[in-house]
Amino acid sequence: MLRIALVGCGFFAQNQLHGWEDLDGIEVVALCDRDRARLDAMGDAFRIARRYTDAAEMFADGGFDAVDIATTVSSHRALVEMAADAGLHVICQKPFAQTLTDARHMVEAVERAGKTLMVHENFRWQLPVRAVIEALRGGAIGTPFFGRVSFRSAYDVFSGQPYLAEGERFIIEDLGIHILDISRALFGDVDRITATTRRVNPRIRGEDVATMLLSHASGVTSVVDCSYATRRMPETFPETLIEIDGTGGVLRLDVGYRLTIQKDGGTESRDVSPPLLPWAEKPWHNIQESVAIIQRHFTECLRAGTQPETSGRDNLQTLALVEAAYRSAAEARSVDPGEL
Repeated sequence: MLRIALVGCGFFAQNQLHGWEDLDGIEVVALCDRDRARLDAMGDAFRIARRYTDAAEMFADGGFDAVDIATTVSSHRALVEMAADAGLHVICQKPFAQTLTDARHMVEAVERAGKTLMVHENFRWQLPVRAVIEALRGGAIGTPFFGRVSFRSAYDVFSGQPYLAEGERFIIEDLGIHILDISRALFGDVDRITATTRRVNPRIRGEDVATMLLSHASGVTSVVDCSYATRRMPETFPETLIEIDGTGGVLRLDVGYRLTIQKDGGTESRDVSPPLLPWAEKPWHNIQESVAIIQRHFTECLRAGTQPETSGRDNLQTLALVEAAYRSAAEARSVDPGEL
């Protein structure tokens, strides 16, 4: 039995608790949130008796093997380092850290403790995206040389997460980090990035449109584009659309979770829609199911003694891309993430 403590009982945490419930050999034994009413509501809903408003007190009491950190980014470094000091495995929400310096310290703290650190970078674990990753890695279209990973929508994400409208940074830090990570999962690490940003919605502080051109060490050029100002009918939220050109054909993940592979021998098309889990709801079911998948991967890695695909150290590369994209947009130049 793997015992889990969860810190943060906000908007998204119920998905994590449902995901843990669906896994065999897992028990969430403690919850923590500074908001007592929110803490009790979540504890009652999931029948978890141990409840804390102080994370340090929870870590001191112990009785669990790993911590799931589902708070906002400003608290991540302190919580990850407390978990490392307590000798715990960690899975932490994205964005992982406020700065690359913080992220490096967090990674090193958990490594010194001899424990596993995974970043909850769940978009690459969505079932339709995994189908693309597996097809590409399996050589379905030969060697890729161009790709586009796109997320464009006008969905009102601010109603459930109003803090997203308040920060000076928005779409690259909150959504683009996912789409950049998908591009890394498909094509490998990045040598250079060029980015432009724009704020269309006057009621928010940060950017809500970003377009990024990536030069990968593998030789692939990819375009990553994100928008929360694109009014599509019908609305495609929360689908990530992908197209890849390879030496042996073309691969597309289109609207409606349709995966199409075109080669000289013909065209294959199949439905890769995510299932609607009993606790999920449309249109969020794609993201909700990916939570369960990433948690399963985390627990499998703990039991096998292997590093997660989105480990803390791997996520340093994605964080560097986010910072490089903002620098590129601010300075109107191409940026090597290695500069950071």
